[in-house]
Amino acid sequence: MVASRQNWFIRNRMTLLTLAVVLAYAAFIEWFWGWGSILAQWGKVGVPPILLALALLTSTYFLRTWRIYDYFPKETGGHFTALFRVTQVHNLLNIMMPFRTGETSFPVLMRSEFGIPLARGTSALFVMRLLDLHALLAAAGVGLALASPYGALAWVLWFAFLLLPVAAFILRRPLLKFAGKALPKKAQGLVHELERGMPANASAFARAWLTTVVNWLVKVLVLAWALRLMNVTPLSASFGGAVGGELSSVLPVHAPGGVGTYPAGITAGAIAFGAPGLKDALDNLAQASISAHLLIVVSALTGTALALLISRKHN
Repeated sequence: MVASRQNWFIRNRMTLLTLAVVLAYAAFIEWFWGWGSILAQWGKVGVPPILLALALLTSTYFLRTWRIYDYFPKETGGHFTALFRVTQVHNLLNIMMPFRTGETSFPVLMRSEFGIPLARGTSALFVMRLLDLHALLAAAGVGLALASPYGALAWVLWFAFLLLPVAAFILRRPLLKFAGKALPKKAQGLVHELERGMPANASAFARAWLTTVVNWLVKVLVLAWALRLMNVTPLSASFGGAVGGELSSVLPVHAPGGVGTYPAGITAGAIAFGAPGLKDALDNLAQASISAHLLIVVSALTGTALALLISRKHN
């Protein structure tokens, strides 16, 4: 009897962990804001736009899964649904746990589910996160180029920055060799791990890079649209808020669930891109940033629930 219970807990550990995270976060929202006020604000936007935004945000999770699926074709081939579950649980933990500690779940889950060594999973994740950060900075560069008085020069610099990962991949061997010699011995191990985590060839890199750009482009545009629906003006401010929120989510300083840090990132980004500093406008921006943050969390919960449902049907 005891053994059967233990087996049941082992088989359903991801589901139980997800439910625990969901309940804890739901209780926190009720205690801090109250679900009534949040739902009332969403009601002003309307159900169809919210459902469309959730659908688009959830679609990016399939794109992220495909990027990892293509990154480890031998290990994950034929197991897309299992990988989708792993990536969604990792994404949820990454959102909910502070200071990026949720990232450690990725190599652990990839080892337990697909037998990928911890070092390789960690180094691959590191490379993918560098691509993510670059894509977000490139998205921020779009706003800066649009606002720049030196339009042509700004776009040339932006395009050069956009192609920076391509140049880095082409020159990866001499760059890694130089870094290995220039850095202290303690840091040389990081260079070797970075090399191990890179895509196997140029076509694999191109797919990973393009998938990353499309993924973040969709996510930022959807968030900008949602903020605009919540009366964050001008349009450049809603775009800046979307970029600022997502940048806060990939930086090392990250509160549990992104509470405080994600809305602060939206607010800072919106103000930097032209949001008015009047009290009423700032109050609206603060409420919109919280609602946008919850939209991200709900999309993560939706994706995780969908992943668990799909994986159960295929087991």
